Amino acid sequence: QVQLVESGGGWVQAGGSLRLSCAASGRTFSSYFMGWFRQTPGKEREFVAQISRYSSTYYADSVKGRFTISRDNAKNTVYLQMNSLKPEDTAVYYCAASTAWSTGHRQTDFGSWGQGTQVTVSS
Repeated sequence: QVQLVESGGGWVQAGGSLRLSCAASGRTFSSYFMGWFRQTPGKEREFVAQISRYSSTYYADSVKGRFTISRDNAKNTVYLQMNSLKPEDTAVYYCAASTAWSTGHRQTDFGSWGQGTQVTVSS
């Protein structure tokens, strides 16, 4: 399994931007499919975006056009650039790794998870 550590969360006003980073350990990062999920209290973890080994991407409708997922295999890092943030984007954001593309965008498709980073968007 790969070890994942997120960073970059914080507080921002609505309309602002944040960039989350997820640093992975191990020499096989480039072989993993990576995803971002988010969770608010009392709700299930929600799919946000994923990126393939070859940088194909897929986004949840709620973030399409505002968020961008990318990866730098040389740095073993995946990013989530979040623009035009809304209060409803407030959540703990988690990075996850999978050995295959998640066609159903389910958290159960991802075997490795980071500890999460809090993003708070104020109105």
